[in-house]
Amino acid sequence: MRISPELRRKLISVAAVSAALLTAAPASVAVAQESDPRPAVPAAQTEAAPGTPAERLIVGYKSGASEAKSNKAAAADAASKAARTGEDVDFQRRLGTGAALVELGSDSTRASVSDVVAAYQADPQVAYVVPDRLNKPTAVTPNDTEYAKQWDLFESTAGMNVPGAWDTTTGTGVTVAVIDTGYVAHSDLAANIVGGYDFISDTAVSVDGDGRDSNPADPGDWYSTDECGAGIPASGSSWHGTHVAGTIAAATNNGKGVAGIAHGAKVSPIRVLGKCGGYDSDIIDAITWASGGTVSGVPANGNVAKVINMSLGGGGACSSATQSAINGAVNRGTTVVVAAGNENQNAANSSPANCGNVITVAATNRAGSRASYSNYGSIVDISAPGGETRTSTANGILSTLNSGTKTPSTENYAYYQGTSMATPHVAGLAALMKSANSTLTPAQIESAIKANARALPGTCSGGCGAGLADAAKTVQAVKGGTSTGSTYSSTTAVSIPDNGSAVESPITVSGRSGSAPSALQVGVDITHTYRGDLVIDLVAPDGSVYRLKSASSSDSADNVITTYTVNATSETANGTWKLRVQDTASLDTGRINSWKLTF
Repeated sequence: MRISPELRRKLISVAAVSAALLTAAPASVAVAQESDPRPAVPAAQTEAAPGTPAERLIVGYKSGASEAKSNKAAAADAASKAARTGEDVDFQRRLGTGAALVELGSDSTRASVSDVVAAYQADPQVAYVVPDRLNKPTAVTPNDTEYAKQWDLFESTAGMNVPGAWDTTTGTGVTVAVIDTGYVAHSDLAANIVGGYDFISDTAVSVDGDGRDSNPADPGDWYSTDECGAGIPASGSSWHGTHVAGTIAAATNNGKGVAGIAHGAKVSPIRVLGKCGGYDSDIIDAITWASGGTVSGVPANGNVAKVINMSLGGGGACSSATQSAINGAVNRGTTVVVAAGNENQNAANSSPANCGNVITVAATNRAGSRASYSNYGSIVDISAPGGETRTSTANGILSTLNSGTKTPSTENYAYYQGTSMATPHVAGLAALMKSANSTLTPAQIESAIKANARALPGTCSGGCGAGLADAAKTVQAVKGGTSTGSTYSSTTAVSIPDNGSAVESPITVSGRSGSAPSALQVGVDITHTYRGDLVIDLVAPDGSVYRLKSASSSDSADNVITTYTVNATSETANGTWKLRVQDTASLDTGRINSWKLTF
């Protein structure tokens, strides 16, 4: 945050405020605080570290005080404190909690601030006085050495807006099962790996010389020419599961490598793919076990996953057996995220992309268009960065890997492309969401991801779901509070007639996709000398009305300056929204100064 020279001159030290508040208050004040039925307000020294800059005070009045209800009374009180201390003390506005915001003069010193604080403390009508601290965003650019190459996380054009979600959560407390080729040791991922399982029962596929066991280590999935079918050329080991796992939860801010989307989460590697692929039967058992179900002959899972990533697939319809396993996982509360497939065809022809109860993910390139290889169609739920390396390797998705062409060798990083790379972006987002709100069901996670997607910045032929997943916006929607960068506002003043007809102020929202969020923020700034007269509604584009405030004869305070939260998931985001205000009693008038919608 850049602070203007004028603001720098006006900033005062919270140390002064803290020092003043540490001064013993008169006994009458202490008695009043003890008898106040509201919870005690923490002392300011516990709320702000000395030296933290502030320029204003927040004053909370007791519920019976006239200053708690009337802006005029609060302003008069500020003027009284100014006269008493000889300092500039100006009432600015009423906070949503009812407290008063008071600004101090630009020439305030530590001593003079102490005088102002002491004056408020000595007032028996004051419940508390605390500094209005200057806060800054806590999100920082990770120090991982390869982070600058992870365009898929942060680029404004087609990145998934992941850093904006890290202020709220990093995925702590959530385990993601990566049902894939297993895991090859990597120091940039090891801290976030928990126990998994090797479900490959056929030793010809497993390569490791045995069947199922508790060791999900990836020995390599290389094969020779024609070994996996006539005409199929030789291929080196892919270390596919390790690449996927790194996208989800690579260690972050550790001064090396890449950053993981949900780097506070854990990954349980579950091995089902070996030489030439893997069988449905093994995948079905892996889905069941990962989500906490029972599999005969396999110990109970001590790391039950709330998210499953399956960057795998084959042709044909979703089998009843696979669908049954998925349904069981979802019924146990586990979200299942799957790849749409890489055949540039309708994803309806690929399984498990065409299964029900899954989030099917298509891949986009660095320009935000559907990647040339990505499957598409009406069954696609969402799109995410999958990369496209035709013009530049750097346009792929960078993640953890191994340099071995057959068996494990030294760890490294590599760019891959595919819906296999897009899928862990959405699985990582699901982990962030579940961490931010543990009550979310798989259906709610899918709905919120779709509702908070943004329109593809590029093109998509055939269908790419609800749009490009947006991590910050989605996490904010399920956590509550406001998101940044998606605000629409009106600053055109509209007069509110005394005891007259309702007036409306419009805002047109465009360029969005899907529904409005479950925590749509409606900020209003209305001047009125008796706000209890006012009825305030939000009118959606289709005419649906959401009551924000009802009239109340007991609310005699001035003005309405606050933010309301509306569950608007049943409304289309785009269109003309209106703030409707009516004065329902005589003697007072007002105006709508401004209002805004934050998606």
